[in-house]
Amino acid sequence: QVRLAESGGGLVQPGASLRLSCSGSGIDFNDYALNWYRQAPGKEREWVSTIFSSGRTHYALSLKGRFTISRDNAKNTVYLQMNGLEPEDTAVYYCMAGANWGQGTPVTVSS
Repeated sequence: QVRLAESGGGLVQPGASLRLSCSGSGIDFNDYALNWYRQAPGKEREWVSTIFSSGRTHYALSLKGRFTISRDNAKNTVYLQMNGLEPEDTAVYYCMAGANWGQGTPVTVSS
């Protein structure tokens, strides 16, 4: 059974940083592109970033270079480093691999 477990969310002030983690079990991350999505209150889920097995990365343009995705295949974990957080980044953040989704970790950016 595949399970993805996100962690690292929380309540932070504008300008702060957070690092999200997503660990997988029952799936080998080496075989998949790994993705982060987010869903803000009252909005549809949107794509944030992807990292391929090669290490190549893609980001949503709206992030303005503030986020960095990385992967540790040995730990079967994908990360999302988020810097310069803004209130507009408030959302539940999900990881996705091979059409499998985690349960999400909430991020709230508020003063």
